Amino acid sequence: MKPVRPGERIKRKAAELGFSLTGITRAGELHPEGDLLGEWLDRGYGATMKWMGTRAQERRDVRALVPEARSVIVTAMNYYTPFVHGTEGTPARISRYAWGEDYHTVIGKRLQQLWVWMQEEFSGVEGKWYVDTGPVMEKAWAQRAGIGWLGKHTNIISRECGSWVFLGVIISSMELEPDTPAVDRCGTCTRCIDACPTAAIVEPYLVDAGRCIPYLTIEHRGPIDPELSGLLDGWLFGCDVCQDVCPWNRKREAASPCAEFAPRDGFLHPDVEEWRKMTPEEFAGRFAGSPVLRAKYAGFSRNLALAGTRREP
Repeated sequence: MKPVRPGERIKRKAAELGFSLTGITRAGELHPEGDLLGEWLDRGYGATMKWMGTRAQERRDVRALVPEARSVIVTAMNYYTPFVHGTEGTPARISRYAWGEDYHTVIGKRLQQLWVWMQEEFSGVEGKWYVDTGPVMEKAWAQRAGIGWLGKHTNIISRECGSWVFLGVIISSMELEPDTPAVDRCGTCTRCIDACPTAAIVEPYLVDAGRCIPYLTIEHRGPIDPELSGLLDGWLFGCDVCQDVCPWNRKREAASPCAEFAPRDGFLHPDVEEWRKMTPEEFAGRFAGSPVLRAKYAGFSRNLALAGTRREP
């Protein structure tokens, strides 16, 4: 019997921990992705997210984070649950990714378990792991590791799970056999571009964050430009429009193996009037452990105030 290669052992362990997909690629410099990030920021498409321009060398090359790096292991977990946004009696919606527990915590626990196991199984291994918490271009690495391709809406799309995936990255000193990079399968489809409520996808594979509803409802602080505030279409936190219309998401059937991503009570049918009455303390308690906390009380209150409003044509 042939011995199981280290990369395959890592993938098997990742599957045991609940990861839907695991891919491997060689560590090195991201080109042209690093240059494209700089161009995106120079064009002002990062809006107020100035932190995206910091630690540029680390974003370009993971060896600036882990000098011994030889491989990048990318995990993906399906977060799709077979429920739909409430449409009757509510003008408000929360993005599917925020229905359950915060993915940073859920994925982080499992990725840490995988990393501890690797350290126990493979002598002398060095590295670091990240779940959207460091200067790592996860989507670029996911494409190189064969997890999926970058869709025209700039989300990673996998053949198995569509774009309903959370990514995790382990930068490792192990020399592992790389997987074949994913091939773009968007073809001539433009459904995500055509459906975007705020025309944030300015061209295929290019999003102006300053117009994107997730940015406006989560990252943006202060009032929202009236030109855009009437186009939020009831989104309180994030937006799923470009993913909902994607044919690759309509092909997926499997629900997430992770129970933590199931919708919290009230998240499918937000009670806008009740939530508008929340104090800061009630907000903190009601959304403890939820991604919604990232919007902060002021931002979420602003979004609630805008729910049900539309810009006049």
